[in-house]
Amino acid sequence: MGIDVLFVNPGNAKAIYQDLATDFSAIEPPTWALLLAESVRSVGFGPAILDVNAERLSIAQAVERISEVSPRLICFVVYGQNPNSGTVNMSGAVALADAVKAGGISIPVAAVGSHVSALPREVLNTEPAIDIVFCNEGVYALRNLLAGDLDGPDSWSGINGIGFRLEGEVVLTRPEAIVPQERMDIDLPGYAWNLLPYRDKPLDLYRSHFWHAEYDHAKRTPFAAIYTSLGCTFQCNFCMINILNRSDNEDIGVAGNYAKMRFWSPELIIREFDKLVDMGVRTLRISDEMFLLNKRYFVPLCEMLRDRGYGEKLNMWAYSRVDTVRDPAHLSLIKAAGIDWLALGIESGEQRVRLEVAKGRFQDVDIRKVVRMIEASGIEVIANYLFGLPGDNLQTMQATLDLGLELCTAAWNGYAVMALPGSELYREARGKGHPLPKDYAGYSFYSYDTLPLPTDQLSPAEVLAFRDKAFMDYHTNPLFIEKLHKRFGQVAVDNLRELTQVKLRRRLLEKSRDQ
Repeated sequence: MGIDVLFVNPGNAKAIYQDLATDFSAIEPPTWALLLAESVRSVGFGPAILDVNAERLSIAQAVERISEVSPRLICFVVYGQNPNSGTVNMSGAVALADAVKAGGISIPVAAVGSHVSALPREVLNTEPAIDIVFCNEGVYALRNLLAGDLDGPDSWSGINGIGFRLEGEVVLTRPEAIVPQERMDIDLPGYAWNLLPYRDKPLDLYRSHFWHAEYDHAKRTPFAAIYTSLGCTFQCNFCMINILNRSDNEDIGVAGNYAKMRFWSPELIIREFDKLVDMGVRTLRISDEMFLLNKRYFVPLCEMLRDRGYGEKLNMWAYSRVDTVRDPAHLSLIKAAGIDWLALGIESGEQRVRLEVAKGRFQDVDIRKVVRMIEASGIEVIANYLFGLPGDNLQTMQATLDLGLELCTAAWNGYAVMALPGSELYREARGKGHPLPKDYAGYSFYSYDTLPLPTDQLSPAEVLAFRDKAFMDYHTNPLFIEKLHKRFGQVAVDNLRELTQVKLRRRLLEKSRDQ
């Protein structure tokens, strides 16, 4: 059987992570490529996956591999588990797509993911090597496209949910639906794990986040990531995660307009866990935005994981809002299921700042109490903070850092706020004329060209400088180092010290020093 569609996970790790790419950044499996591949395979099409990032292929090597596969359609999957991943991954996707066209390969090139969903018309206007964009998650549009002859724009006009160029003009067809709740198990029936590359054993080219493996490089692989649900019911201004749910053709999509969650059955998800355990995976990420939101779904799944003894076999992490962690019994259950880490979006140490970005009921939550309750259950906390929210100044950002130092969780992430395409902040930034990154890699939190938003009182350079200093203050804090030694041993401490020796260069800060 020939290959109908080659899903390509692009690579540009060096530009995205700088020197962190060598040893410290995670290498995540391309979850949406796996979902789409299994979806088209379930209705009779032949998919393949080329993971340029995991195999660390050069552009020339990737072009050669694409030529060898010779699919009917090349589809770049510009999406990832982190909010900025879709835009960031466009850097590698566009470079490779340009090379494909320059190499004389006449196969149609498509792109699916968060960035093209947010800005479908703009992508087609600026990226001539991309022939087709999918305007949301693309499940049904992709199937309908593959069912045709793929001869060119004249044959694409009857496919809903895509964009393309016809006689030099951008055409966006009528919107296509996303997979409804009642068809999740049918139309997104799992993951095509067997299509991923590996060196010696399945998923050994992928590595977990550094902290997730207890700061021990030896525990980072094999690694997998899996969704049990898609989307989020909240509308935080800085987030674009719901953009794949869009159902219109506005030039600038805003994720908050499409807030929605869909769930797979626990029975389907547990089969995927069984497959991964059989493949030797022990380190897993549950990528749901709101894993602990709906007990109707997470309780039966965690009971199945517990009853299979996976609590002793797996080291997993999951996300939760601070205000959805209420019941100690649920914490005991997820711990027994193998969830050893919970990631909390604390965002800011100031209630006023949180409320300004629609963080909701946080005014009713004792953050300190929640963190201590989680830790008392034997689960470690990875706390996520944002610096440079619209209401931030130096005092509020210091309050955020002080809260982090006080909580002293086993892991800490701090991000300088960016206008991510698909978010309300991006729409506002465009409307106000705020400077935005000049290239896709500039949307990476760790890149040389990163460009945060200004606040009402601070410049982008001031925000970035504070974030980078906060990172060092936290990770060199003696109390934190003592906690790591107690929890994970000397190996963790030694590896952490190596991490803090990796210095990120920032064009914005270098420019400020030169002025």
